[in-house]
Amino acid sequence: MNEIVLRVENLTAGYADCEILHEVSFSVQAGEMIGLIGPNGAGKSTLLKTIRGMLPALAGSIRILSRDIQALTPRDFARCTAYLPQQTAVPFAYTVREIVMAGRYPYLSWWQHASRQDRQVAEACMAYTGVMPLADQPVNALSGGQRQRVLLAKILAQQTPVLLLDEPAAGLDLIYQEEIFRFCQELCAAGRTVLLVVHELGLAARFCSRLILAAQGQLLADGQPSVVLTEPLLEQAYGVPVRVSSNPRTGHADIYTVKDKADERQRQLLSVILGKDVIGHA
Repeated sequence: MNEIVLRVENLTAGYADCEILHEVSFSVQAGEMIGLIGPNGAGKSTLLKTIRGMLPALAGSIRILSRDIQALTPRDFARCTAYLPQQTAVPFAYTVREIVMAGRYPYLSWWQHASRQDRQVAEACMAYTGVMPLADQPVNALSGGQRQRVLLAKILAQQTPVLLLDEPAAGLDLIYQEEIFRFCQELCAAGRTVLLVVHELGLAARFCSRLILAAQGQLLADGQPSVVLTEPLLEQAYGVPVRVSSNPRTGHADIYTVKDKADERQRQLLSVILGKDVIGHA
């Protein structure tokens, strides 16, 4: 039986004045690549932040590697779980090498300098993600795709068994999106565990071994992509007509919405937007 690396039980997550997820439970085995999907505001990012300990759980428990996260010190947390947020600002002209080396800090005492082994790990991570030629360039001068690969190299340098990635492919072109997902797939094949927020359902279907669908304050579905990406479940989650089909050429899932006919109010609004009409106000 595979090792359980993450267990979430009866978790209520959100903020003191706003519950976003209510009493959700699931467990994650080593080597899984799990996509968190669902509409905006469903609580996907909130769930990751709560698992990482950045937001306190309102109720329930979270255990990583059989340890309650409330008992983990910041250093322990950084050694078992790496987290990549949606947006990471780099305000100063830190180089790629300096950013990636920051992933080694959980293993260093305050008086220690990076060792030869630390440098070797960082260089291996940069080479693996294809940013070694950029090692001495400032991160804030790179493209979005290059910057994402640098940040992925940084969290790889932490050498944690669990990686939490919040929309790692957001804003990237198709090539970089697929590259990020392939990196994650390779990591999971090597025994790491990845839990990531995904909005691109086609990518989730192709690369993730399992999907968790969040909506309406709960987890609507949890299972293999073919089980979760169904028209009834997606329509319930997103609140619009959805069609799911298999591309006969690639075998990949094609997922798209079906537009309802515009009502009279929408047509009036469009006329105003186009400068062709003015809507009267009561």
